[in-house]
Amino acid sequence: MTTAVLPSTLRLGDLQIPSPVVLAPMAGVTNAAFRQLCAEQGGGLYVCEMITSRGIVEGDKTSLSMLRFAPNEQFRSVQLYGIDPDTIGRAVEILCADHGVDHVDLNFGCPVPKVTRKGGGAALPWKDVLLGQILTKAVGAAAPYGVPVTMKTRKGIDDDHLTYLDAGRIAQDTGCAAIALHGRTAVQHYSGRADWASIAELKASVDIPVLGNGDIWEASHALRMVEQTGCDGVVVGRGCLGRPWLFRDLAAAFADETVLGLPTLGEVAAVMRRHAELLGGIMGEERGCIEFRKHIAWYLKGFAAGKDVRSSLGMVSSYAQLDGLLGRLDPAEPYPVAELGTPRGRQGTPKKVSVPDGWLDSRLIDAPLDPLAEDATSGG
Repeated sequence: MTTAVLPSTLRLGDLQIPSPVVLAPMAGVTNAAFRQLCAEQGGGLYVCEMITSRGIVEGDKTSLSMLRFAPNEQFRSVQLYGIDPDTIGRAVEILCADHGVDHVDLNFGCPVPKVTRKGGGAALPWKDVLLGQILTKAVGAAAPYGVPVTMKTRKGIDDDHLTYLDAGRIAQDTGCAAIALHGRTAVQHYSGRADWASIAELKASVDIPVLGNGDIWEASHALRMVEQTGCDGVVVGRGCLGRPWLFRDLAAAFADETVLGLPTLGEVAAVMRRHAELLGGIMGEERGCIEFRKHIAWYLKGFAAGKDVRSSLGMVSSYAQLDGLLGRLDPAEPYPVAELGTPRGRQGTPKKVSVPDGWLDSRLIDAPLDPLAEDATSGG
């Protein structure tokens, strides 16, 4: 076990992030509205939803519409995924030259079948030469603009096909500014417990910054991960669902400041209203309220809000409706402490990973993958 000095900031190339905390991209969640809400809580790096490189290169409207940044985002951070080095290189150049992006992260950790069955996401690091080619192209394309490139990965496809140490070496050799590791295999998806020991092992094997990801439900977990693994920062995903104030707690914890008390239901309701309003500012009031519905169960998890109110909130389509329903909640109800430290969002069970035929037979590929195999449409 490693005992490390807690970092107070995170450096990625020339970027100095005021807190060593990164918001993990989550499809359908980390749009500009949610990132703005999180950024209002504390400093950090807030990454947009994953976008396909092909979508950027081909000018796909959905992909380009996701390149919306909140006014309080200090750094414009975009996560790309793809399977073709040239396409990724062109996408990175477009992001830097035309969209003023400050940071590019490449996703090699997504376990979703529509991504892995084409060789992308968590499947790709098994092809180590291809991984190196992609990172080389991305770093080279970003270099003239001074934009740091990082990568996120998992331990591997499964316990028989672990790739994280090789990925760390390749990331370092190709000039990546950092590597983030989710301490699960793709087979695990989001089940079981994250293996923090793998994060410590990766940290000990490379000189570039290592970010740890997995099972950070409270600020205390983030501190414990850094202390145990020596990682340079943390990546937080499901832990902030319905709890954007987690970034306030994280910023305070890493700054060695007192973490504020837990919000009452009335304070949570105010954040819910703010979230819906920010969504409405992007897509209009009705669509924003409809989009907000998915967040309601996360915000109210553990509270004694009545079934009828919860059900009605799940059908809200206007601010007036939302205000009326939120007004029926008990503003003095304390935060349900039993929920602290427990998993949020999807968990599930281990699942077989879909990969191209013969993918696991060799770490080499006979020919470059067809770039058209990658879906050009971004999003969940």
